[in-house]
Amino acid sequence: MRGLLSKIQLYVIFGTCMAILLLSGGCKSSSKSGKDKRPDIETIKTTDIRSPQKKIVEEALSWLGTPYKYACSEKGKGTDCSGMVLRVYEDVIGKKLPRNSKKQAEICKKIKHKEVKPGDLAFFATGKDKNTISHVGIMIDDVQFIHASTKKGVVISDMTSDYYQRTFIMYGRVTD
Repeated sequence: MRGLLSKIQLYVIFGTCMAILLLSGGCKSSSKSGKDKRPDIETIKTTDIRSPQKKIVEEALSWLGTPYKYACSEKGKGTDCSGMVLRVYEDVIGKKLPRNSKKQAEICKKIKHKEVKPGDLAFFATGKDKNTISHVGIMIDDVQFIHASTKKGVVISDMTSDYYQRTFIMYGRVTD
């Protein structure tokens, strides 16, 4: 009987330890500052954003899930980062932007982080040359942006992730 009681106690201790490990792991993984996130889209759509910016953000959100395809810009079929930005701006406000992210940055007014509004652009150097802009996304708010990831297609990411902090070059605003 004593041996049986010891086995039960071991199972209880083992089970308790596993529960603690699972719970502590769950808490740690819920903090996804470096991961792609999907915010509550309804909250974004109903925020107090001026009409053109709101329409830009809503149109960009409608591209979520579009696969990555280099040198393309077709919603649902395939796009790269600058292709999505080009199409969103052209479709929403009729503004024709250059085809690549470096040229898009050149036509933007450079702005500071505290000036960022929904619809502004974020530019990154993700290629071999760490000083040359090679990636662009559309800001949803002052932290999250939507872009075409080469591995995941069109997703929402967080500016506070280590990768985007390390590769960030500038924020830009498309002007008339």
